[in-house]
Amino acid sequence: MSLPCISTDFTSFEDTIPKLLDSLGVADTLARQTAILIKPNLVNMSPPPVTLPVCAARAIVDYCQQHSKAQVIIGEGTGEPDLTTWDVFREHGYEDLAKDKGVELIDLNGAELIELKDNECTVFPTFMMPKMIMNSFVISAATLKAHSLARVTLSMKNMIGVAPPAYYQRGGYWRKSAFHHQMQRSIYELNRYRKPDFSFIDASIGLASHHLGGPACVPPVRKLVAGFDPVAVDACGAELLGVPWEQVGHIKMADSVLGSAKAQYATEK
Repeated sequence: MSLPCISTDFTSFEDTIPKLLDSLGVADTLARQTAILIKPNLVNMSPPPVTLPVCAARAIVDYCQQHSKAQVIIGEGTGEPDLTTWDVFREHGYEDLAKDKGVELIDLNGAELIELKDNECTVFPTFMMPKMIMNSFVISAATLKAHSLARVTLSMKNMIGVAPPAYYQRGGYWRKSAFHHQMQRSIYELNRYRKPDFSFIDASIGLASHHLGGPACVPPVRKLVAGFDPVAVDACGAELLGVPWEQVGHIKMADSVLGSAKAQYATEK
């Protein structure tokens, strides 16, 4: 049985990511897949640690291609109203990565959709979801950041990028503004519809107070966190920011429903 979550010391993405994924037994799972979709946090044009470094994505792509014959896709849907997802891919070097590694880039903002329903959801009793998100093994590749509305933005919050603006830009500037009114509940419900199959957090640096900029963590956190349980991974990430997971609404709601925030996670050097 795989560990739900491991936090390990960061040396470099090229060295640390393969070792971390090996420790979690990810290779066997990847080998069974036909499509793997990596969802990086590319919220805007800002450089890391606001966004996921392309070298981190490259290391994840390399690992997937080494251990699986599946189609590898990088999918994102930026929330910036003045930018396209293709602008963001280009700015952060993801177009070059895709050409170099032979992977497909997908703008989730314009992807084919299916309608999902969940009677337990009060904010989103139905949800329009990109079809490929439901048909792929999804890796949520987040960065370690505090958030002005959600307290933290980690692997579950990162899934907001899959929401199509045609349905979820509601009366606000941001293309995913429907999530802002009841942020914690909205994140939880989105992940009820589709939680990540595997979660990764780049905590090599970390943002201490705001998700779109501001001071970095001092000293840098210098950790990478990953696991098959997004609730355990995000609980660990919150603790790295000095935020008890019980104080983060969407993690607390997801605990014992979508995973276990109380799960014991391993720490590696």
